[in-house]
Amino acid sequence: MPVKIDSSAGLYRKLPSVDELQRSPQLVALASREGQAAVTDAARSVLATLRQEIAAGRLDANGFDLAISGLEDTVTRRVRKALQHSLRSVINATGVVLHTNLGRAPLAASALEHISQVAAGYSNLEFELETGERGKRDVHVDRLFRKLLDEHVGTAVHVDAGILARVARPKVSTIVVNNNAAAILLALNTLAESGEVIVSRGELVEIGGSFRIPDVMSKSNATLREVGTTNRTRVGDYEKAINDKTQLLLRVHRSNFQNTGFNEQPHIEELVGLARQHNIPLLEDLGSGALFDLRSVGVNGEPSVLDSLRHGVDVVTYSGDKLLGGPQAGMLSGRTDLIARMRSNSLFRALRAGKLTYAALEATLLAYVKGDHDAIPALRMMHLSKEEIGRRAQAIAERVQSLSLSAELIDGESVIGGGAAPSAVLPTRLLAIACKGMSADELSARLRASDPPIIARVEEGRVLLDLRTVFAEQDAALAHALNLAVEK
Repeated sequence: MPVKIDSSAGLYRKLPSVDELQRSPQLVALASREGQAAVTDAARSVLATLRQEIAAGRLDANGFDLAISGLEDTVTRRVRKALQHSLRSVINATGVVLHTNLGRAPLAASALEHISQVAAGYSNLEFELETGERGKRDVHVDRLFRKLLDEHVGTAVHVDAGILARVARPKVSTIVVNNNAAAILLALNTLAESGEVIVSRGELVEIGGSFRIPDVMSKSNATLREVGTTNRTRVGDYEKAINDKTQLLLRVHRSNFQNTGFNEQPHIEELVGLARQHNIPLLEDLGSGALFDLRSVGVNGEPSVLDSLRHGVDVVTYSGDKLLGGPQAGMLSGRTDLIARMRSNSLFRALRAGKLTYAALEATLLAYVKGDHDAIPALRMMHLSKEEIGRRAQAIAERVQSLSLSAELIDGESVIGGGAAPSAVLPTRLLAIACKGMSADELSARLRASDPPIIARVEEGRVLLDLRTVFAEQDAALAHALNLAVEK
């Protein structure tokens, strides 16, 4: 026991002080690049760890000498780890186009460029260049939404007393808040505060992060009035529930799950007709909200924003970073008079979007106006053919050089994700990877530890890579990471 104490005391005496360690040429140069405070913190932390190892008896003389000889390198690694960004770019090889955990829709190059221009200096976010007076930030995108929606809405079709009728559709306006949940909150608070909102029990969905539609409604100070059952709701259920407290009819698109079997839901035309008959606004929460025809990528039954407005829905709420392919945002498009009421609600200021969101959204909408859908990455990925993905996957398989790795191309399915079209799949070709002496989970972990991290799927003992969601310029990095993962 005394020998251990004497030995430990000797090791303690050999430890350099923080100041002495920082005077080494390597750490002096590091401090000039990264800052003295960061180097000091790292040096203190490394030395404290060594003291703990000595006290626990886990370091003998040889281990101590090895640790001391690499002190500068250890401090350098500690500084780099402490100062690296936590939010990092990753390669999405899961085949989930709108992957919520991976940031949903990647932005178009034009959106990134516009963000850079706007963020680098000052902008006319709320300034009228022609008059020199204060302006409104939503004008930058409302003009584009009008072009995409207002000019194509035309007349609406609805049912009145069982008779189909066409009515002139009011002009459409759009405002932007920070996400779709905020859009619903603003709409409900504006149109139904202290009143009742009628909604089908089968549409009381839970969205990402355990947030539920009834909870959002409660925060809006609107009272929920449930009608129908979880699987069957008819327009008559809505009609029976209407009373003098009814302020709004709400339809929630079941975008993140599918109700099959013995089920029934009123047609949107029926709800529009009922709303008109009682002079009650109809709000539809689309969730994803596409501005393009999903049938072009083989997805049926997913309504677009334009579809809802054409049918006569008064206000539609939808997300910016899902099927729209833009930044995180929540849009409210609909009757100009109702949108004006929401814009004047003091809650709007608390929920409004910032200049970077407007910059990205404006550039994304301009791509739609130009008809350049391929400029929007999420849309381009959805349009990729199985054959094209297969050719790229084959090229990567041929670049795998390790004999311990096996790479096989198999048929598979990509999904849209982000709570959009839950039952829709896109045919793809998958690169199935297996490694001798290494489990699929371990290989997947090594890919996540690469730079940049690669996120893949693990199924049936193999790592599956779907290049639908991998940018073509990332293919080389993916092949390199596969070879490197085996060498570690």
